[in-house]
Amino acid sequence: MTTDPNILLVVLDSARARNCSAYGHVNETTPFLESFAAERATLYEQARAPGARSVTSHASIFSGLHVEEHGVVSAGHRLDPSASVFSQLREDGYSTGVFTENDWLTAVDVGLRDGFDQIVGARNVPFPEAVNPHEFVSNEGRGQYAEFVRLALTDDAPLRSLANGVATKLQSDYKRFLPDSVRASTPADVYVDALLDWSDRQDGPWAACLNLMDPHIPYEPLPEYDEWGGAKAASLQSSFEDQKWDFNGGHRPWWQKKAVESLYDGGIRQADAELERLVAALERRGELDDTLLVVTSDHGEGFGEPSDVRPGVRVAEHGVAIHDSVLHVPLVVRYPGQTEARRVDRPASLVEFPRVVNRVREGDRPSAGFCPDGPVLATAVGLDEPLQERAGAYVEDLSPWTATSRAVFENDGDAVVKYCTNRDRAATVVSRDAQTSYKVSDEGTEPVERAFESIEELDVKSAGEDFDDLDDGTYQRLEDLGYV
Repeated sequence: MTTDPNILLVVLDSARARNCSAYGHVNETTPFLESFAAERATLYEQARAPGARSVTSHASIFSGLHVEEHGVVSAGHRLDPSASVFSQLREDGYSTGVFTENDWLTAVDVGLRDGFDQIVGARNVPFPEAVNPHEFVSNEGRGQYAEFVRLALTDDAPLRSLANGVATKLQSDYKRFLPDSVRASTPADVYVDALLDWSDRQDGPWAACLNLMDPHIPYEPLPEYDEWGGAKAASLQSSFEDQKWDFNGGHRPWWQKKAVESLYDGGIRQADAELERLVAALERRGELDDTLLVVTSDHGEGFGEPSDVRPGVRVAEHGVAIHDSVLHVPLVVRYPGQTEARRVDRPASLVEFPRVVNRVREGDRPSAGFCPDGPVLATAVGLDEPLQERAGAYVEDLSPWTATSRAVFENDGDAVVKYCTNRDRAATVVSRDAQTSYKVSDEGTEPVERAFESIEELDVKSAGEDFDDLDDGTYQRLEDLGYV
């Protein structure tokens, strides 16, 4: 085993523990993760995401800080790159890379991409090996059409580069004219291949974040993984104007949101299959035993669950809910050289990721390293201005979605107790496992106030960029994902 192990963080974006068969889901969505955890990894039964949306949660995972300590909640904020564990690893001689179509990690300047030498972002173009218009715009700015054509014509594949430009313009401005076969997202295999190719070229230790968006909206599993949805569910999903606000605004019945959960399960299954291929490749190379592998999610997803603290509100998708459907995430960890299986039922937090990395580099193999000494904390921030504008087209009264919610998770014998607040409302919820949680009272303010009283914003945030400053491709993708 090398002195400095490889570090691999795999984020199954939007995958909640409840819909993973490794956590008891009825559909066999994660057969590989289940067998891997049962044979030679550590499965955390009660892991929680620090935030309810991608940018807040990733900033916490990378920095080891709670959401209200780093304060990075939108494109208008930027995390000090030195706060990221990946920046620290790069300074220590690691090669670092990020592989995902999640623009919060690759395209939006919120400080998360700065810790990586290699950045493989959006690949939703017909010919990924040719000139990518998204990367061109990120470097040269919008409106440089003549420059793009000039670059495309001098590329080794000029016709394919031009085709990428045409396809990107169609997807951005004329999506309604495209056939249904044109997908909004790129399947996981593209990024797994890119990671494997990059890591195979490294001479020393490497650290990477692989974020797979297959379980994120829109749910578009390939046919071989679409075991529970099918054409009718796909057609229903394509009829939605908005995956969240169509339902919160009362424009569609909630059974339709529940119906597309079948496609969501297919997306999780697809990501699990690629995870299996990734682990097998690392094992063939003899690298797996020299790697800290962390498989988790940045947040979960809602399919109509009643809110714990907002009367009359149900959880659709993710973003502002403090519900366990959004916060309870899978967490499976294989420490370098681990050969036995472990299960941990104490509350665990993804905020502990940088500390686990440092402990492993020092030679420690913490059996419950993601379990903090104190309670686990989570924060769901209210809608920012771009999201309020989007939601306002569907909902007249946005007050249930504009306040920040907080949650505290504590161990209570054979269960985990969550205390949560939103404005002047509170609730206490008992979680037995990923499939079983229930509200027991409308109290909980005191434990939340006590746990958060020492939390204050640190000097790790600066001004970022406005949504209006984003290039067209990035803005369109964020809009498609429900972030603007």
